[in-house]
Amino acid sequence: MEVDPLPDWVIPPPGGFTADDFLRMRGLPRHTELIDGSLVFVSPQEQWHSSVMRLLEDELDEQAPEEFRAVREMAVKLAKRQAPEPDVMVIIAEAFKPKISSTHYLPKDVVLAVEVVSPESEDRDRETKPRKYEAAGIRHYWRVEHDEGRTVAYVYELDPATSKYALTGIHHETLKVTVPFDIEIDLTAVGQRRRRR
Repeated sequence: MEVDPLPDWVIPPPGGFTADDFLRMRGLPRHTELIDGSLVFVSPQEQWHSSVMRLLEDELDEQAPEEFRAVREMAVKLAKRQAPEPDVMVIIAEAFKPKISSTHYLPKDVVLAVEVVSPESEDRDRETKPRKYEAAGIRHYWRVEHDEGRTVAYVYELDPATSKYALTGIHHETLKVTVPFDIEIDLTAVGQRRRRR
C-alpha cells in the first residue's frame, strides 16, 4: 500500500516558519495560525463560539462608521514569525477588498481585535495573543468568554505610556463602549436569530 507523502508544512524549518512562509502555504487545516514560528491548529468550534462570532461581526459591521468594516477569521501579519487569526476584527475600510484574493491584514489595518475564548484557546487568548497584539500596536482588544451560561466581554485599550493593554471594562449583558466608535451589543442575544431590519 502506497502512503501519500507528508505535506511540506508538517516539518518546520530550523528557526520555525516565517509569516511569509505561512501566508504562502496551501493545504493547511482551516483557521491554522502562526505563533512564534509554530503552526497552531484549532479544534472544532462549539456552537456558542460560532454564535458569538456571528453576532459580533454582524453588530460591529452594522454599527461601524463608513471608514471601518468588521471581518472574521482572517490572519494578521504582526511580525516576522507571527500571523495569528483573530476571531473578529474591525479594520479600516481601505483594507477591505472582498473580491481580491487577500489572505491577511497588517497591524496598521486593524482597529480592534476580538478573541472568543474556547477551552483549548484559553491560554492563547488570555496571555499569548494579547501580548502579540499590543506589541504590534493594535489599539483595542476584546476577549469574550462563556461564564456559567453567560457571555462576558473583557474590553482593553492600549495605554500609550506603557504600550500595554489596560482593562477598561467587564460587560455582562450589554457591551457598550464609545471607542473605537459608539458600540452597543446585547450579549444576551448570542444564539438568537436576528430579524431583518
